[in-house]
Amino acid sequence: MSAQPDLVYGEDGLARPAWASVHADLREYYDTEWGMPVTEETGVFERLALEGFQSGLSWATILRRREGFRRAFAGFAVDAVAGFDDGDVQRLLDDRGIIRHRGKIEATISNARAAQHLRGWDGPGSDLASFVWSHRPERTPMPRTVADVPTTSPESRALAAALKARGFRFVGPTTMFALMEAIGIVDTHLVGSHRRGCSGLWTADGTWAGGAV
Repeated sequence: MSAQPDLVYGEDGLARPAWASVHADLREYYDTEWGMPVTEETGVFERLALEGFQSGLSWATILRRREGFRRAFAGFAVDAVAGFDDGDVQRLLDDRGIIRHRGKIEATISNARAAQHLRGWDGPGSDLASFVWSHRPERTPMPRTVADVPTTSPESRALAAALKARGFRFVGPTTMFALMEAIGIVDTHLVGSHRRGCSGLWTADGTWAGGAV
């Protein structure tokens, strides 16, 4: 039995948090993707959009519709989504493969346009991804229990404010912290989980390992 009640040992002998131990799809996502670095525009935009759709819902609900979202939103290519019009909004509202929430659909389209305007914010090649990663903290949390995992941080609040100032929607501090967790900007895998430190970006004491992402 685990000495940490918030960790569950699977049949494979690996320790995971309870949320990642309930269903095979959540376990697969946790084991292979969650917390790994995502540093290109399309990938960050996809996760920004999905975190916005997840607001008020479970992540499992979003994950099981992910392929539907990708089909509906042109693989989350920023330029393609930025070109969506009223006809596309109606198409998406009729699409049973996604969450049919007008506000979140319209926010995703407007966020794509905001992401276009963000390009070049810090010189040639800079974009939404580099903007989000510019809010990386000096240290990452080292939670031992679920209660230790923060839901916001000074950096997520700063990122939310900065994105809102540039026209982004559905980017509150809690949503942005979840984004930062998902794409490896912080490591909130529980200490003792087999995935703790999986990104290779953070040292055992929670400090940045150094180097470019």
